Amino acid sequence: MLVQMSSGRIPDLSIEEMFFSAGHALVAGMDEVGRGAWAGPLTVGVVVVESSSGIQPAGLRDSKDLSEKAREAIFPAVAGWCRTWSIGHATNSECDDLGMTGALRLAARNAIRALPPHLMPSALILDGAVNFLADRPQPMGMDARRDVGVMDASVDAGMAVDIGAMEVKAMPHADSTCASVAAASVLAKVTRDRIMRTLAELYPAYDLDRCKGYHSPAHVMGLASYGLSDIHRRSWSFASRFADSG
Repeated sequence: MLVQMSSGRIPDLSIEEMFFSAGHALVAGMDEVGRGAWAGPLTVGVVVVESSSGIQPAGLRDSKDLSEKAREAIFPAVAGWCRTWSIGHATNSECDDLGMTGALRLAARNAIRALPPHLMPSALILDGAVNFLADRPQPMGMDARRDVGVMDASVDAGMAVDIGAMEVKAMPHADSTCASVAAASVLAKVTRDRIMRTLAELYPAYDLDRCKGYHSPAHVMGLASYGLSDIHRRSWSFASRFADSG
């Protein structure tokens, strides 16, 4: 049985159907997980649906509104419901090097690149108010490596997908209103949680199997005792407190 953590709105395909009516055959929803974590990757999920995909699996919600057990339970149904899906990551080092906006763009583009070419969507719904896929002007000065310049060098070279041709709708709370975005949030969250549980076996001091790289008392105790590991985000503000630990 799926256990909801909260009783939010049930997402549906109303927004996606607007794109279908406008002539888009394939519409994608995208969401991220791991933005505020201290350790591990930033992960982005993208889910592609079509007009014949039908009603979403019962119990589908934004991943934050489902328990870990419920997300694992619904994962196969969500993965089987959509036309296709993929996951992209930015490592903790890439989060440090690019800054969060650049890392988010990198993970998102990695996810899109992983889609089958013949199932590339022409419309994309993003959770949030900002279209983080859009290129930003190259900044001046020493901070340039933290923005689009470094990211484009590693991501766009040889990219056959014209992301700029996609119609992108940035929509606050899309993960709780759009079924494709809610599905992306579940697939991304479960995938990242599994990665963090695996990393917990390699880095047992940091409570990763439970905290998934986010703040927790046990995570703080591990940092105080052993310092930063090679999966921690060293540019985050918390890191300075533990730089000399261990």
